[in-house]
Amino acid sequence: MEHKGKGIAKVVFSLLLLAGLVYVAIFGIPDGKGHVSGNLGSIKQGLDLAGGVSITYEALKAAPTTQEMSDTIARLQTKADSYSSEAEVYQEGTNRINIDIPDVTDANAILKELGQLGQLKIVELRTDENGNEEEYVWLTGDDVQTAQAKITQNQTTGQREYLVELTLKSEGISKFAEATEKNVGKILYIMYDNKVISSPKVNEKISSPTCVITGMADMAEAEKLAEGIRNGALPLELQEVRSNVVGARLGSDAIRTSLIAGAIGLGIVILFMICFYRIPGLSASLALLIYTGMMIMVLSAFQVTMTLSGIAGIILSVGMAVDANVIIFARIREEIGAGKTVKTAIEQGFGKAFSAILDGNITTLIAAFVLYFLCSGTIKGFAITLAIGIILSMISSLVITRMILTGFYAIGARSEALYGKTVEKKAIPFCNCKKFSFSISIALIAVGIIAAGIFAFKGSALNYSLEFVGGTSTNVTMKEAMDIATIENEVKPVVVEATGVSNATFTTVAGTTEIIIKTTSLDLEQRTALATALKDKFGVVEDDIKTENISATIGTEMRRDALIAVTVAIVLILIYIWIRFKDIRFGASAVLALAHDVLIVIGAYAVLRWSVGNAFIACILTIVGYSINNTIVIFDRIRENLVEKKDKETMESLVDRSVTQCLSRSINTSLTTTVMVLVLLIVGVSSIREFALPLLVGMICGTYSSVFIAGPLWLVLRKLIKAEGDNN
Repeated sequence: MEHKGKGIAKVVFSLLLLAGLVYVAIFGIPDGKGHVSGNLGSIKQGLDLAGGVSITYEALKAAPTTQEMSDTIARLQTKADSYSSEAEVYQEGTNRINIDIPDVTDANAILKELGQLGQLKIVELRTDENGNEEEYVWLTGDDVQTAQAKITQNQTTGQREYLVELTLKSEGISKFAEATEKNVGKILYIMYDNKVISSPKVNEKISSPTCVITGMADMAEAEKLAEGIRNGALPLELQEVRSNVVGARLGSDAIRTSLIAGAIGLGIVILFMICFYRIPGLSASLALLIYTGMMIMVLSAFQVTMTLSGIAGIILSVGMAVDANVIIFARIREEIGAGKTVKTAIEQGFGKAFSAILDGNITTLIAAFVLYFLCSGTIKGFAITLAIGIILSMISSLVITRMILTGFYAIGARSEALYGKTVEKKAIPFCNCKKFSFSISIALIAVGIIAAGIFAFKGSALNYSLEFVGGTSTNVTMKEAMDIATIENEVKPVVVEATGVSNATFTTVAGTTEIIIKTTSLDLEQRTALATALKDKFGVVEDDIKTENISATIGTEMRRDALIAVTVAIVLILIYIWIRFKDIRFGASAVLALAHDVLIVIGAYAVLRWSVGNAFIACILTIVGYSINNTIVIFDRIRENLVEKKDKETMESLVDRSVTQCLSRSINTSLTTTVMVLVLLIVGVSSIREFALPLLVGMICGTYSSVFIAGPLWLVLRKLIKAEGDNN
């Protein structure tokens, strides 16, 4: 290793790098144009953090053309831009359009206006042979180039007059000329949204490229009409299939509590690492802080939209980032315990830990990529942050931690006492307990299946949330906490009167004043009426109300996507392990172990009636990645021990020895990750808690299955499926 000078340089460089990242995270990097980037404040926030409105429309036409979708998006973007410069309108699939407008206040009013992109018509009233009046359309909004609100002064009265001046397209000019020529002395009706807004008498043929609409009461009315005409009619008729309205205050609360959770969790993890692993723990802690700074810079630089699920992904990845360091440090202690020098132990510790770190992180990345490509919305954001976190964590542990640790060694931290050592202990007979372990697992899975069956008979096996069945959910933060009885007596009558829906259900969020009102799908008028009634009756403000509306069609698709995502992830992980370990039995037992974890967690969802929605998808695939990561570390040790198998050692003893060698790593990794999730559970907002509790159960199951199930299961498959090279 390097001499003292290089060691000092490494440590100083690391500290300067950390200081620089901390500075950037707080103050950012100015671009010379009045903007900064790289800091927390410059990270793009999703609607659930910034507040605002999100809506998904579906074209009623069965197979809209690319041009129709493109034209519709362009016109909706023009409308959305009038509310926020950060508004985004984009296509989803072949016939859906998403509109995200962050950081706006009267979101329900915006939803209403988005659905009122009107059609301009200039018509002549004609009488048919039966004496009925018919509209003959001469021009539409498509014949108008632009529309501008203007103020003029009446030459006779001197009063101000407000009007809209239309500039016609070339084809519109000829149409208007023909219309005025044939209707001299008659009235033409200018209609918008099928309402007459002006009815001028034609005095002569008009061939100019402009015409005016008069009769506006004020400039605001003229500007509103001009804006509507500019947007014109949408090429496609749309229907709302999903919408989400979030108050800005609710978003800011989510950011604040999530940051607090992250800081507390990170502090606890760092304290644990230093106390338990000493100098390596200090090195990992500094690397972990650098990792956090790099994460902030990457999210800002690539303009990753941060959502609540994304914050959960970051905080979770911080906990998982510790895992690689724990594997390395456990290896270093083993090498020191085997009589190696500290210098050699550090070198071999990193080398021997590499394959387990690589395989574990790749399998978790597989789950993240499946989430990204097969899911949408906030789950996609979770997948992005999780993937970024995994990649940066590998850089942090394999490069930065190593640089700092070798730097500390070079400047004099060379005593074994500063690193610790592990003397191989008598193997714990895990395989002897396999019947007992298998029985517990089968019993837990059976309880879940039975509970799901009973609830399915009553109506639904799982407690599907709006994302999976459709409906409207209104979260309102009241001035004071209410129990269910009070809600039934005071809130329910208000809901019924405002919406006309009598089957609303109510739940409270523990430790808060938040109430969740769930109903069948409400239209915009009903949702607006409910928000108004809650504000009038209970004194809440717009920022205290969050509304989500999802059609049954979307719910069905989400259930399908969830099943596909989990299936694809498991198949890809099986293939990867099969290739890496060159033994299908490793892959099959790993997949069976993670299927065990998934089934137990789904059983918990059934028994405890946890809400099954978007968070469920993220939770299950995170558990898949976490569980397989634990199992791979043990399988990697079994594979290594198989190469150096002791004389007369049985396969059961070899598995027991391998699991025992990895036991401290499994416990410590589970502790650090559990700390992060527990802090989320305690401090986070309701939507974060909805994610954290099942995840906590899954992590406990993942640790249990990797220690008590995976190894013995591999033994069973090894006896059932013989392969070339098996010796006993």
